[in-house]
Amino acid sequence: MKRYLLLIFIFLPTVAFAQTPAEKMIQTISQAGAQMQTLECDFVQVKHLSMLSEDMVSYGKMYYSQPDKLRWEYTRPYEYTFILSGNQVLINNSNRTDVIDVDKNKMFKEITRLMSSCIVGKCLSDEKDFKTTIQDEGKEWVATLIPLKRDLKQMWTRLVIHFDVQNKSVTTVKMYETSGDCTEIELKNIRQNHHVKDSVFQLD
Repeated sequence: MKRYLLLIFIFLPTVAFAQTPAEKMIQTISQAGAQMQTLECDFVQVKHLSMLSEDMVSYGKMYYSQPDKLRWEYTRPYEYTFILSGNQVLINNSNRTDVIDVDKNKMFKEITRLMSSCIVGKCLSDEKDFKTTIQDEGKEWVATLIPLKRDLKQMWTRLVIHFDVQNKSVTTVKMYETSGDCTEIELKNIRQNHHVKDSVFQLD
């Protein structure tokens, strides 16, 4: 009897802490995100609007630096820049420039936190915000996030994030809105851990 009990206690930790394939993928993505200090890429954004017959396509560049610096810049067909630096957000277009204190604006605080979280994959393990499922589809891992918070539910029915299997980084994000519209963002020419000048994130 003692021999059987000993065997149970030897194998119990292995059984209790065995990870599912989905948990392993999420952990791997999170570890890769933690090691990524900077990210620079081009992006193509396609907006599918139910009221329009043609999609709206725009292009731009994105820069990210751990832990809280992000520049999202549309270059065509229009110019528009969104910069997050610490607790401040700068929004600049051809007509005006606004600087917003994130700590005093709940909506911007949620949006900026979510953007940074998605870039490094933290959103996959955020059980307060999303119910997450993830699948291995060969060359990419595809995660589906169902919003749990009321504020997020009002904006999206789900987020679908594609990760490259080799470098575990985000390649495509699809945001399905409650209105029935969908925004798809594809990241291209991705460069990780290259030097990004501080001036890129300056709030001028």
